[in-house]
Amino acid sequence: MLTVEEYRTGFLSYLENFKSPTNPKNLYEPVSYILGLKGKRIRPILTLLTCDIFNDNHKSALDAALAVEVFHNFSLVHDDIMDEAPIRRGNQTVHKKWDLSTAILSGDVMLILAYQLFENYSGNTFVSLAELFSKTAIEVCEGQQMDIDFSKKVDVSAEEYLKMIEYKTAVLIGASMKMGAIVAGASEKDQNNIYEFGKNLGLAFQIQDDYLDTYGEEEKFGKKIGGDILENKKTLLFIRAKQLLNPSDSKNLTRLYSSKFTDDLNKISEVRRLFEKCNIPELISAEIENFTNISLKTLDQLQISHEKKDFLRDFANSLMKRNI
Repeated sequence: MLTVEEYRTGFLSYLENFKSPTNPKNLYEPVSYILGLKGKRIRPILTLLTCDIFNDNHKSALDAALAVEVFHNFSLVHDDIMDEAPIRRGNQTVHKKWDLSTAILSGDVMLILAYQLFENYSGNTFVSLAELFSKTAIEVCEGQQMDIDFSKKVDVSAEEYLKMIEYKTAVLIGASMKMGAIVAGASEKDQNNIYEFGKNLGLAFQIQDDYLDTYGEEEKFGKKIGGDILENKKTLLFIRAKQLLNPSDSKNLTRLYSSKFTDDLNKISEVRRLFEKCNIPELISAEIENFTNISLKTLDQLQISHEKKDFLRDFANSLMKRNI
């Protein structure tokens, strides 16, 4: 096994050598642009290290890892359009740097390029990868639609929210790991177990992301704190608070989430006060720990050495501590 940083370095080298077509320029230049923006590359790293876990040959999974990263960035291009976001990773979003039509079309071609990368595999490996990728891509789109729908709904249940983040975020993390297992020739049982490990870790990671958006430190979190509150996003913090607050406070929270405040800091402060009134920080921390533990329990089912289970356990803990 390599270190996480070694997997990242190896992937970045492969990414730099990835040559998409160059003509028409306005179709492919945005592809190179978004793929070149700095990111943690968590998903392709997961594909590579999982392949290494099962057959000690992570390089055989480089094309699958690249497909995952290209697809993830395709989803970011389209998400930014829907969110009307001006900035991605500290740089202009594609639709701002170019225009809306270019961003839509460049995103579309990235999806096709991701599929094309699977053609470098043959036989059952190609079929399994393509089937998993198709299923995951559809679920990610369904999760994005759920997220859009939630912005128009007054009440969203915790179950609905967890299904949304499962589809929008967690399934791609699970699929990233399962693809590595598929390329490695792991048993179907191990493929499914590593998928569940990744999916539940993805759920914990997204809930933690929601928590850090409200209670994190800007320097460590990497973006402005309170963004979800200002955008009136109905995260699990909001949903749990609505369930627990008395009618008067619940009504006040709904009012805060249904209006645009001129004083952003005051809105964030008032929402946090209501969250803390019903112990939301502690409750959400418990939810994060629960999904992390569900993920780690899956390791017991994997037919791999104790050393490799420890590696995955350490990886999960480092990811949740945002040290990766």
